[in-house]
Amino acid sequence: MPTNSKIFRKLEEWKVKEDVDPNFIEFYRRLLRIQSRAKRRIGIPKPGLSSRTISERMEQGLPLVGFNDIAFDWSLLQDIFTEVTGAFATYPELFGEFPQSLKEPESRPSLSREMVKAWFEGASLPSLMEADDVSEHLLEAIIHATLNPFLVSYSKALLGRVNQERWRRGYCPICGGNPDFAFLDKERGARWLLCSRCDAEWLFQRLECPYCGTQDQDALAYFTDDEGLYRLYVCEGCKRYLKTLDLRQAKSEVLLPLERLFTFDIDAQAQEYGYSPCDRAWARAKR
Repeated sequence: MPTNSKIFRKLEEWKVKEDVDPNFIEFYRRLLRIQSRAKRRIGIPKPGLSSRTISERMEQGLPLVGFNDIAFDWSLLQDIFTEVTGAFATYPELFGEFPQSLKEPESRPSLSREMVKAWFEGASLPSLMEADDVSEHLLEAIIHATLNPFLVSYSKALLGRVNQERWRRGYCPICGGNPDFAFLDKERGARWLLCSRCDAEWLFQRLECPYCGTQDQDALAYFTDDEGLYRLYVCEGCKRYLKTLDLRQAKSEVLLPLERLFTFDIDAQAQEYGYSPCDRAWARAKR
């Protein structure tokens, strides 16, 4: 994983671009600091999964981590939720005005186990007490940012135990999330997916849509930029798209999680042509 210093340096370089909102850069820096502090407090968990259990889950197509497998520190989670919500509320020009109940730390509602479980499993979110006028999309983004340090810690602990050749499914082998980015490796141009929730990377076939599973070559296509560095994979079957970086064409160091941000223009183009991004729902639950 890239160090914070490298990430912040890249963000500063990006900030000088004329078409980048400096408020977004400042928000993202603040969010990274919150998550970085949380990751240090969480450390690397030691999931009690035997080699046999891991093998069985892989064979059955089950991610290694279900909701009940995560040892949440609920006091820490509430602290992160409060800080993350405060970060979002500080930038109404980016996310809109928040209700007063979410603006003030002392009045913010708690993030319930029911709410976390619903988000993790891709179910409809229950109401958040006084904050019912917050859009579900924004609430999902806040919960995602809150849970990210926990999910990333499990990814670090378990990804090395995943048999990449045997998984090759369109959802994350660690947490079951959808991919929202991909890259082609330098060695042989193999395609690797990047989990939208825990940042796990896993091997996936080039000629298949990870979202609907179609292998119909008439439904699959990709477009490239002038340098061949970025690819936009699209599926006519489900009308989804997947941004992809070809590392064989990269001339400098790449920080993959940041590429999600650096390629907003590709998102805009894809959506303009009628394609949709993935959601962060627990993909396994919907298949």
